[in-house]
Amino acid sequence: MKVPRLNRRLVLEARVETPNGSGGLMVTWEALGALWAAILPGTGREGGAEAVALAELPLRVVLRAAPAGSDSRPQPGQRLREGGRIFAVLAVAEADPDARYLTCFAREEVPA
Repeated sequence: MKVPRLNRRLVLEARVETPNGSGGLMVTWEALGALWAAILPGTGREGGAEAVALAELPLRVVLRAAPAGSDSRPQPGQRLREGGRIFAVLAVAEADPDARYLTCFAREEVPA
């Protein structure tokens, strides 16, 4: 594997649900830390519902490996943020045989 150029600073965020007092939940996102990554594009497609069209862009985000169970290792259901851009983490796998890097399969949704 070619050594990736980790030139993008992303913030790893975890979903936090708290009761809203009316029987529902309020969802917020808690920052877990900053990671340096390389973002590699995938192929796009259009999706969404009738009233709202979304362009979904699958991405591969490569970053330094962290041990399983570590707070700095992304997990499905978390997200990565770069300013106003948000990347939902769908899956995580080792990117190389020596487990020095991870690949996060992610999706960015933007209004079409």
